[in-house]
Amino acid sequence: MKAKSVKTKLKKDDSVMVIAGKDRGKRGRVLKIDRIKGRVLVEGVNIVRKAQRKKSQNESGGIIEIEAAIDISNVQFVGKDGKSSRLGYRFEGEKKVRFSKHSGEAV
Repeated sequence: MKAKSVKTKLKKDDSVMVIAGKDRGKRGRVLKIDRIKGRVLVEGVNIVRKAQRKKSQNESGGIIEIEAAIDISNVQFVGKDGKSSRLGYRFEGEKKVRFSKHSGEAV
């Protein structure tokens, strides 16, 4: 059975704000988008502690803190004006561009 892909207008390096969950209100940059699982990795958000085994004699093992992915529905795009907004598509001439639905300006 083929896995369904989640449709999103977000892209890598977009600025987003978390709108639900324990990190609500935090802002960050999108590092990775997993469209199959519907999850997004945001810089500085959803920090989890993980036990890391040492890989070589020079490296130290122990507990490290890394960012974990959160559901894509829990983040919203943040425009240049600093306000969160939904995204839309429109055609400007021959080009298809993303725009902020809050301010109406192209992204």
